[in-house]
Amino acid sequence: MGWMAWTLPTALFFAGIALLLSAMTAWQVLSPGHERKGFLPLTTTRGDRLFIGLLVAAYGHLLVLALTDWPLWGASIGSLVVMIIIMKWG
Repeated sequence: MGWMAWTLPTALFFAGIALLLSAMTAWQVLSPGHERKGFLPLTTTRGDRLFIGLLVAAYGHLLVLALTDWPLWGASIGSLVVMIIIMKWG
C-alpha cells in the first residue's frame, strides 16, 4: 500500500485551496452574494465562478504542460491569471 508523498509544494497547494474555500464561505456568510451575468454563458454566483475557475485552471494547467515546453511556474501563473479573470468578470 503506497502513501502520497506530502512534499512542501503539495501541502501548500492543498492548504491554499482549503484557505480559499474557507475565505469564500466566510465572505458568503458575512455578505451574501447574488447571481449575475458576466462573459460566461450562464448566470453565476461567486461560488459558481470559484468552482468553474478552479476546474478551468486545473485542466488548463495540465493542458499547457502536456502541449508546450513552458516551465511549471509559467503554467501555474497562467492558470492563476485565468482563474482571477473568471472570478472577476465571469
